[in-house]
Amino acid sequence: MYPLLLKPPIKDYLWGGTKLKADFGFETDKDITAEAWMLSAHKDGMNIVLNGEHKGKTINDVLEIWGKSALGKNAEKFTYFPILIKLIDAKQKLSVQVHPDDNYALSVESEYGKTEMWYVVDCEEGAELVYGFKENISKEEFERRIKDNTLTDVCNSVPVHKGDVFFISAGTLHAIGEGILIAEVQQNSNTTYRVSDYGRLGADGKPRELHIKKALDVTKCEKPQIPYGNIGKVITSGKNIIRELAVCNKFSAKLLNLNERMDIYSSDSFVSLIVLDGNAIIKWNDGEINAKKGDSIFIPANLKTKLKGNAEILYSHI
Repeated sequence: MYPLLLKPPIKDYLWGGTKLKADFGFETDKDITAEAWMLSAHKDGMNIVLNGEHKGKTINDVLEIWGKSALGKNAEKFTYFPILIKLIDAKQKLSVQVHPDDNYALSVESEYGKTEMWYVVDCEEGAELVYGFKENISKEEFERRIKDNTLTDVCNSVPVHKGDVFFISAGTLHAIGEGILIAEVQQNSNTTYRVSDYGRLGADGKPRELHIKKALDVTKCEKPQIPYGNIGKVITSGKNIIRELAVCNKFSAKLLNLNERMDIYSSDSFVSLIVLDGNAIIKWNDGEINAKKGDSIFIPANLKTKLKGNAEILYSHI
């Protein structure tokens, strides 16, 4: 086994911009680069390996060859690959939406629910997003406000700044606002229930589908229960600075400001490294990867690697 350098599938959703192509260097023939799926074994968009003996294979192909030991013992509680990590460039605001929990999603959608974490990589001045409700409301009021187009009156609109963190547990109403670039760590699910899309038309010229009944089933009509914004315990290890972004039973995510050499090894979990800025070298017994901004590296469990360079890295595991 060895670290995999991954090519992300690119999604050209109508609300996206061009920063992922212009700033991160992703090669694509798409005019819009709304999302880059940086770590994905999902059927709707799967990583391709760019290095080593398995170059050209999908990440799923490689994991089938390597077996469960590549994921580590923490993955044993999941029936399939547990997480999906994205970079999201919202040139326009996304729909007001919600995701189901595991019980609902597995019974209705045949895949996991979706709890996720947002890290604001960058944003325009004055950018805002929706995170839950201003106050607790009833399901009846929620439904009424959807129907009479006053839902935004009760949504909790939050000004955002570079470096802010939001933990979006399943059932939390949310919407990324325009002018925001986000790194998202989430469960391996592509189930989204749109509540409002501002009357926007899709590529087919028709209003995009809403999922009101399902959204009413799963939405928690309450104020945010988890702190957000400039949060996260910071740990200094030599010259390296590690900020805790999210810890839950689905995944963990940290922001690593790498300034000197560090070792990476875990028998419990694989590790995902996504370079948000700068350059880093990942070394192991048989080789190395020179990683730059926009690169995604999957390090299998039980593999000793060394990391050095000067970089800002999203460090995720389970």
